[in-house]
Amino acid sequence: MSIDPTSSSKLSNTSSIISTGLAKRSAEFLLSLPRSIKRSILIMADFIMSAVCLFFAIAARYGYIDHHVSLLVLILSALIPVICLYAIGFYNGVARGFFDAMMGSVLQLFFILIIIAQTILYFKLLPNVPRAVPILYLFLFFIWLWNSRLTIRELLTRLQGKNQRRMKNEDGYDNVVIYGAGDAGRDLLEGLRNSHKYNVVAYVDDDPQLSGAYLLGKKIYPAHELVSLVEELEIAQVFLAIPSISRAQKRQIIDKLSGIAIKIKELPSLEEIADEKVTVSSMRKVDILDVLDRQTVEPDAKLLQMNIKDKCVLVTGAGGSIGSELCRQVIKNQPKCLVLYELSEFALYSIHQELTIKQANTPAYQDIKIVAVIGNVTNELNLLRILNLYNIQTVYHAAAYKHVPMVEHNPFEGVINNTKGTYHCARAAIAANVETFVLISTDKAVRPTNVMGASKRLAELVCQALSQTDSQTCISMVRFGNVLGSSGSVVPLFTKQIEQGKPITVTHPDVTRYFMTIPEAANLVIQAGAMASGGEVFVLDMGEPVKIVDLAHRMIHLSGFDIKNAAHPEGDIEVIFTGLRDGEKLYEELIIGEDNVESTHHPLIMQAIEHSFPLDELESVLFELNEKQKEFNVPWLKQKFKQFVAGYNQPSKDS
Repeated sequence: MSIDPTSSSKLSNTSSIISTGLAKRSAEFLLSLPRSIKRSILIMADFIMSAVCLFFAIAARYGYIDHHVSLLVLILSALIPVICLYAIGFYNGVARGFFDAMMGSVLQLFFILIIIAQTILYFKLLPNVPRAVPILYLFLFFIWLWNSRLTIRELLTRLQGKNQRRMKNEDGYDNVVIYGAGDAGRDLLEGLRNSHKYNVVAYVDDDPQLSGAYLLGKKIYPAHELVSLVEELEIAQVFLAIPSISRAQKRQIIDKLSGIAIKIKELPSLEEIADEKVTVSSMRKVDILDVLDRQTVEPDAKLLQMNIKDKCVLVTGAGGSIGSELCRQVIKNQPKCLVLYELSEFALYSIHQELTIKQANTPAYQDIKIVAVIGNVTNELNLLRILNLYNIQTVYHAAAYKHVPMVEHNPFEGVINNTKGTYHCARAAIAANVETFVLISTDKAVRPTNVMGASKRLAELVCQALSQTDSQTCISMVRFGNVLGSSGSVVPLFTKQIEQGKPITVTHPDVTRYFMTIPEAANLVIQAGAMASGGEVFVLDMGEPVKIVDLAHRMIHLSGFDIKNAAHPEGDIEVIFTGLRDGEKLYEELIIGEDNVESTHHPLIMQAIEHSFPLDELESVLFELNEKQKEFNVPWLKQKFKQFVAGYNQPSKDS
């Protein structure tokens, strides 16, 4: 008689389903019991096992226990550790929340009980009981307590929500792998124990000696198995719990998961978490800079402080993305006075409030004078008054209209603010005998195809020309590309679109951009300004340009979603190409001509050697601007761009 393997398999699957269902119903029944009943069950189970452990301890010594210990003595002796456990609050905890600290207290209690028992046996108060029995008995009982709580915790955790953990439920319950089985990873798991959003299923660690071991009941897998684990265990998120991890190491991990829709979060650095305990709230999204393969260097403290410490500093455009970060960097280097110069009342209020609160909470900032001034950079008389009133020694000129399409449709407003505003600001600085004037420029000033870039190149030319006049003010310019998180950056736009589940909009599949974080850009601007002797155009090393479509794909995957396209119509987020906007280039440049650049003693700061014009030629254009604005004579404006701005190639057309 033959047995059908198919029917045998079905029978096996059926019995498995029945046993799983029975176990789950049993777990649900136990969980539904009142807390007092569950505690009583645990106490009774421990008492029974205490007696069993004592029985085996005596039996291991004698081989039998007849005529050595009466049943009453056995029961009373087994009850003593249980009573002591109750007294130290062992049964007040929740079995599912069992952790090592409680077992540490149990170990201390048992050590005390052993000392007491040995003392009693030494004075022969309990005849016929060898000294080895209490030690063996409490050792066996401790093993029972440890393993029983671990088993209860794991069974209840798995059976209570087995189905929900296979996928994200309505509350966002995610399977999680913790990368890093050190102290931070251990603390993180403790913090996640009572979480209703995360289910830690395993650890991953680079140390091969830890592979196969267990930490708090979770298996530690080798790092090279991370990708397969994500698929096998249906992982939704990876938590990086290595505070000392380098950017290069982090990028290697991110690259491993580059083609997988999975969220990656990380703990702050060792300096940031300091002595604070690692918790779920410590986790944050992976810095987008880690996706861009950009390496940074530590700033030079001497350069940072040279034009700031104990000096009076003014920042124009103080409420903007770069301007506000410059203010934060400036106050860190303890100036005597910081003047925030801004046209937008709300932006000025926001940065002033932020700095005032920071000052109140930081003793080192108490003596810094922080002043908020509403003003336009085209108002030279007002600028001169402020510069003289506060004895300003350093000016960082960040005020500018920078949105390419906006300026393209408002060309004269853009040029008057960006170029003429720089002219008036620099002239006021010279008149007030300001020591240092630094213009914040842009990579869009190089061979521009738009009004915004051309206006910024004209601003550079104005500063170059003014630096050649007989003045005591050291004027320099710092040119760099896009900064992450600024009001015009694609990163916050993409983030918002992903959060809303909308398609990501990219202008062109081949468009590339340079990227840098706002804090790094600000401290490099300050350092470059400190290196100037007058008239330099500094260029920041932005690393390799990034394809925007690649950035969009990486951000989609890091958010835990799949890309939706023709090959994968079931994906979550689609990338849509909208076409280049007015004046937009496929790629940006930082230098006009490959040979026109020199290195400096800072590895991320270069100096561009570029053509300049006499001041009177530029002034003649600036003086005509207001009249040409009244006529809205855009062809005249673009003709001037072609005359002064190298590489300007936008076709002339009426707006």
